[in-house]
Amino acid sequence: MNDDVELVKMSGKGQLVVPQDVRELAHLNPGERFVAFPVQDGVLFKKVELPKVKLDFESLSKEITEQFRKRNVRESDVKEAVRWARKR
Repeated sequence: MNDDVELVKMSGKGQLVVPQDVRELAHLNPGERFVAFPVQDGVLFKKVELPKVKLDFESLSKEITEQFRKRNVRESDVKEAVRWARKR
């Protein structure tokens, strides 16, 4: 076995610790998500990005609020539009 290879041991909960030098080289950070693919003689882990739904919603909400202000849309206008849409 190569002297540069570090052995990793699985815990009783199935957890593996990625060695620090590997984390740094691959730019892996705490809290990131991975998909595990079974491959011949092992498992391949692929880092995945999950959508930031809350941030996207907050950004969209802010944009809508700004557009409503620009167009002088009042809360009563929105309530009236909702009532109209529900009748249809």
